[in-house]
Amino acid sequence: METLSNVNGVGHCQYNAPKNQVSPKALLNSKWTKVHVTNKEKHFLVTSVTFDEWQNVVECKMEAVISNNEYLLDWRELKQADKWRLGWN
Repeated sequence: METLSNVNGVGHCQYNAPKNQVSPKALLNSKWTKVHVTNKEKHFLVTSVTFDEWQNVVECKMEAVISNNEYLLDWRELKQADKWRLGWN
């Protein structure tokens, strides 16, 4: 299983970049659209979210709808509106 950061390269967030509102408690089964498509993988579903004993997200697993490939993702990357859109657009 790869991480989406490894597939896309790591980008840096700009200070004034628009942000998506993301709640860790609402991540599971949420649908996301990747802004810059790679490997024809555009639509993703959050299939697993693991929390630690303090209810912090320690792992977020996403599945590409078209290929069923699974990726680990730092859930905070979903806040970056220049990379992700909530829902399937």
